[in-house]
Amino acid sequence: MKKEILEKGFAKLCIAKAMTELYEANFKQVSKYVHATSRGHEAIQIALGLQLLPQDYAFPYYRDDAMLLSFGLEPYDLMLQLLAKKEDPFSAGRSYYCHPSLRDADKPKIPHQSSATGMQAIPATGVAMGMQYKELQGLNDDSVENPITVCSLGDASVTEGEIAEAFQMAALKQMPILYLVQDNGWDISANAAETRAQNAFEYAQGFHGLEAISIDGANFTESYEALEKVIDTIRKERRPFLVHAKVPLLNHHTSGVRMEWYRDDLEEARSRDPYPVLKQQLLDNGFSEDNINAIEQSAKEKVQSDFEKALQAEDPKPEDLFTNDFVPTPITEEKGIRAPEGAEKVVMVDCALFAVEELMKKHKECLLYGQDVGGRLGGVFREAATLAQKFGDDRVFNTPIQEAFIVGSTVGMSAVGLKPIVEVQFADYIWPGLNQLFTEVSRSCYLSNGKWPVSMILRVPIGAYGSGGPYHSSSVESVITNIRGVKIAYPSNGADLKGLIKAAYYDPNPVVILEHKGLYWSKVPGTKGATSIEPSEDYVLPFGKAWVLQEIWKQENVETLTIVTYGMGVHWAMNASEELAMQDQIEVIDLRTLYPLDEDTIMKSVKKTGKCLVVTEEPSNNSFARALAGKIQEECFKYIDAPVMTIGSENMPAIPLNSTLEETMIPSTEKVKAKIESLLNY
Repeated sequence: MKKEILEKGFAKLCIAKAMTELYEANFKQVSKYVHATSRGHEAIQIALGLQLLPQDYAFPYYRDDAMLLSFGLEPYDLMLQLLAKKEDPFSAGRSYYCHPSLRDADKPKIPHQSSATGMQAIPATGVAMGMQYKELQGLNDDSVENPITVCSLGDASVTEGEIAEAFQMAALKQMPILYLVQDNGWDISANAAETRAQNAFEYAQGFHGLEAISIDGANFTESYEALEKVIDTIRKERRPFLVHAKVPLLNHHTSGVRMEWYRDDLEEARSRDPYPVLKQQLLDNGFSEDNINAIEQSAKEKVQSDFEKALQAEDPKPEDLFTNDFVPTPITEEKGIRAPEGAEKVVMVDCALFAVEELMKKHKECLLYGQDVGGRLGGVFREAATLAQKFGDDRVFNTPIQEAFIVGSTVGMSAVGLKPIVEVQFADYIWPGLNQLFTEVSRSCYLSNGKWPVSMILRVPIGAYGSGGPYHSSSVESVITNIRGVKIAYPSNGADLKGLIKAAYYDPNPVVILEHKGLYWSKVPGTKGATSIEPSEDYVLPFGKAWVLQEIWKQENVETLTIVTYGMGVHWAMNASEELAMQDQIEVIDLRTLYPLDEDTIMKSVKKTGKCLVVTEEPSNNSFARALAGKIQEECFKYIDAPVMTIGSENMPAIPLNSTLEETMIPSTEKVKAKIESLLNY
């Protein structure tokens, strides 16, 4: 070992140790907000951190403060987050201690890190997948050494199912990623014997192509030398590794869960303290006691000074709450030609297909992946037909059945500058991906204070038609609209779908596009309006702009009504209006996007007509539609002369397979007509 590396490692360990001791000594003052420290884990963390380069990406977990110090961060930086201060460089006071997000030019890049145990494995693997894609497409920076991705995990997190998805993809695709698993033998109060059938090293053996080693992570020299070989191999051979590092936990699980309450191994753990081991390694390499004491004293003084400074730092102001939920999008106006002269009408699914094809032709950063979208099938709805043949299997490819990976990997792909378009096959199967959508995708921009917005498009075929049954027919928009931090489109026709896909691509924020599969080919009676003249390539439709599809004027002598709807509901509303011959009494608003929501257009219309019906395909109880109806009633109460009403599916647990039962379950033109007449006669 080079003496300067030993000295640097020891200095960082002393700082991390001094920070833990200071936090304990000032427990009441620093424990307003929960924190965890690296005490016992420092050697392996520092051994890793000293070897990473600015082009590398790291995903530390909430016990990795020593790793952050070895990246070049100061105790003051970490303490600003500890105390939730305004100038916290990671989250501006929004996230817990040691939840970093960093985009400094001279340090490894750290996308947003959450508290959800093990959830960082999928975004981290997404970064490695992005690195691999850029190399294959010639988009990488050849002026620097090959970058790698590091994902740091506690051993308890390896029991999470999403870890298996990450390992599976890394092994399958041979990605340049290092999984560092720090094994201290504990979850919180449950130990490894209670909760794990094998340790992470043993578990990794089941993933062919994921090489694993097990080391003493409390020994700095052993850790540094082992990691040096692993990192060099990943940089050169571009394949995944897992390093299982055995370490003691010498401090509390967190400041809120004290080790004395449940631990029965504290003496044994203290016997494996990495601090005296590294101190002895310095002595063995010619450092004097005076040298070592000076390093320790300097660390304590630095930590104390930074703490006093951090205590005086400014707290966030109330108005700071309202920043960086999204970053601004350049698409704010409708542009391009919506209905070019001489162009033919095409079905909705083709409008989407042509939009993606145009984007992929123009942008090498654009790629598409999901289940069965590859060359053999081109999507179960043929929504990706011919794309793999045109752009190659590296740009359009199948994933395993892994909804969590499909959704969460976009965090990493976006972080390295790519624009992934991904899909889940049916809305019914989005549920395994919601953890990643909620925990990682939607919160990244806000909790990184704007540093790491996730630029992605998630396409979701949705809705009931043709006896799809209980697992291919669901509507899920009420769940998605309750995830703040994502934009949501639900178009009713092909032209809108194409314009919104284009707007979504150029939007730096995450977008979910809900695409009603009953409108894809307009096979359902009464949905010919979903076909469109295909818009021009440069056509974009901004989010948050509803379309008054059928506009009426203010009338004093007849009853008038606003219908607010989206997706299939637009066709029920228009057909009902036509069959009732009430086109001059019914104003129909197609929302087009559920978030952002064009409230101005809605309220203006309802104040004009005096009555309102919200039409949805979802069961209406506890739904987006019912919440919207409440909002309309609240804002328009003095202008309306009837309750704002909703119509949706029956409030049953699932859509049955039998066609009669399906028809009974969901709305229809006839049901909407009856509701219109009831409301107009109220």
